[in-house]
Amino acid sequence: MSGKFLCIHGHFYQPPREDPWLDMIFPEGSAAPFRHWNERICHESYGPLAWSRRMGDQGIFNITNCYEWMSFNVGPTLFSWIERAEPELYEKIIEADAKSLKRWGHGNAIAQIYHHVIMPLASELDKEAEVAWAIADFESRFKRKPEGMWLSETACNTASLEALAKQGIVYTLLAPRQAEAVSELNSDNWVQVDEGSLNIKEPYLVELPSGKTISVFFYDGGLSQAVAFEGLLKNGDGFWNKLSGAADEGLLSIGTDGETYGHHFEFGEMALAYVLSQGVTGKDDINLTNYGAYLEKNPPTRKVKVREDSSWSCYHGIERWRSDCGCCTGGHNGWNQQWRKPLRDGLDEIKTLMDKHFFAAGEKVFNAPRTALVEYGKVLSGTLSQEEFFKLYFKCNKDSSQANLGWKLLSMQKWALSSFASCGWFFDDLARLEPLNDMSFALRAIEIAESTGLIGLEEKFLQIIERAKSNEERYGSGADLWKSKIKLQSETPGSLIAQGLVRLSAEGAFPILGEEGRVDWPGSSVTIRLESNEESYLQGRAEIQWNLESAVTAYKWEWTKQSSLMSGDVKIEGIKTEYTETFKFDQLSWKKRQSLSMAWVKRVSDNSWDRKLLPVVEYGPDIFVEFEDYQTTQIWSQKWKELWAPLVWTYLFTDVSACDDFVAFIKETGRDHPDIDALIDRISTTLCDMLNENVLLSAKIAKVLVKSKHIELSLNTWKLQNCYWDKVQNGFSSKELSDLLGFDL
Repeated sequence: MSGKFLCIHGHFYQPPREDPWLDMIFPEGSAAPFRHWNERICHESYGPLAWSRRMGDQGIFNITNCYEWMSFNVGPTLFSWIERAEPELYEKIIEADAKSLKRWGHGNAIAQIYHHVIMPLASELDKEAEVAWAIADFESRFKRKPEGMWLSETACNTASLEALAKQGIVYTLLAPRQAEAVSELNSDNWVQVDEGSLNIKEPYLVELPSGKTISVFFYDGGLSQAVAFEGLLKNGDGFWNKLSGAADEGLLSIGTDGETYGHHFEFGEMALAYVLSQGVTGKDDINLTNYGAYLEKNPPTRKVKVREDSSWSCYHGIERWRSDCGCCTGGHNGWNQQWRKPLRDGLDEIKTLMDKHFFAAGEKVFNAPRTALVEYGKVLSGTLSQEEFFKLYFKCNKDSSQANLGWKLLSMQKWALSSFASCGWFFDDLARLEPLNDMSFALRAIEIAESTGLIGLEEKFLQIIERAKSNEERYGSGADLWKSKIKLQSETPGSLIAQGLVRLSAEGAFPILGEEGRVDWPGSSVTIRLESNEESYLQGRAEIQWNLESAVTAYKWEWTKQSSLMSGDVKIEGIKTEYTETFKFDQLSWKKRQSLSMAWVKRVSDNSWDRKLLPVVEYGPDIFVEFEDYQTTQIWSQKWKELWAPLVWTYLFTDVSACDDFVAFIKETGRDHPDIDALIDRISTTLCDMLNENVLLSAKIAKVLVKSKHIELSLNTWKLQNCYWDKVQNGFSSKELSDLLGFDL
């Protein structure tokens, strides 16, 4: 395959965001107005790449599916979310790979390390599991074995390449500075190379100690950097000219992050679509291809020594994920990342103990514990059903306590592996979303371990994580964050039942006496039965079932309600178990409260589409959750804006509580809201009616006027002044109303 070839690779990955108890993604304030960052990046980047516009003088003349013409990998945890939440995009990605496979004999898609762990820092067991789970996920989607696999952060060493080659991976993609020396295939005459001297336009062979081999492609570091950080996507012509100038005999390979197209550079996908269209036509004698197709026609003629413990995103190798090496993303001068080491040490410590426990306890459950763990990825991907997996790898009775133990041990390993996602160390502070997510996964693994008989893990972890300090004094140490942020996310029977009660209420689906309602999360479900319904006191029964566990636990519940939907407490009592709990709603984490708030606003907004004004929106101001750190607007702000008028009405005329962020939101929204004139007229008329009906309502009228000023709502008080003047003539007066209405009486 002589000539000039081009392959642009897109790395599509988001940190795992699933709540490890309910196995779904909850709101993230910094992603507002979207629900979370997966949704936001998908809207800004991943979706536009599948439907990229080609524009001419007269408008759109073509829509291109860029995935069909570029190499790509999609992280398994992200892909699972796309499959559920964006099925049309999912189908476009799968279709793109199928078309490239038909065109070139090799598909554009390659696999990715399952949890995006830093492979050189992972144990041999974890390396094997991460690769096997990634392959299982890939095969379940693309219906073929992956040829290539993306190493997280391209972090690499010999052991990592061995793990890939052992499971049949043919090639991977690395940064040019990760090459140490090259030689002819049948020679040991090694020549030292660096980023400037390495010929990146050919594939290389790595000969491994096991006797296996794996091929390596090196992307163009300078051009990849220009795409990511130097504005090369601002103009399609300029992008193509840059690539054309760099192309020569062989393969020009570019490595890019998926969110570069659209999220980092608006309309960046259009520049990419233009470049791909030039390659499709063979402009400047450059042809598009993918790595598998190129490798088939151009097997390596030279071999390479890969720099041990190296990566693309850390100049110090892999120190970014275990020490304060100076590499970080965040941009806060004077901050340090000394927290990285204790976070790594703490997770390593408890994972080592979990592994020992897994094998000791697993001997009673599995035919071969290690095989069961490595093959468990097939259950996660849906390649094997739970029933099929059980028959193959368990050696106990299906309905026994040993069976439940086995499923718990596997789930423990799943969440423990999740806690090593690389993004936990990538940025500049311990209190960021990503390290907190990793610690949440660790807590879930710890809880499951304790339920299987391994105790003391949390204490060991806290002793180490206490040494990790946030750069912001208000957050304190890792142990402080564990208490203030992480532990709040843990689910108990009381918290699950409480969320079930509120969600059914918020969605207008609360059961009537004698009937049941059900709330399903991917990781659990709650069935609620109502047996007694007083004004502020409800009673009933509930059943909880956890995913991957056969047992169903039943409870009695009592809900003492207050004025707010998320208030009061829920007392529960086990029906067949000795368990009691009182759960107060202020114990719910921000994410869980925000999720319940979104359930309410979705229902009310959807049901009020054709009604511009509602007399009152029950709970509205109260259920508006205060903003999280780094959040600047409300999640689903458009739905809240649709309800602006009735929300203001409820705020003014009722005594429901409202946080400062709610007040700021309705104040800002009201400045240019189309319903403002109609609302002002409605309020003004209502206040006159109230005063005419009963002068004793003057205090309530005054409160409405004060609140209106507070939210900068300029009421038309002309009619109200007239009404008040009539009352004054008849002997009534109120100093507060006089002052508010501008009278000097």
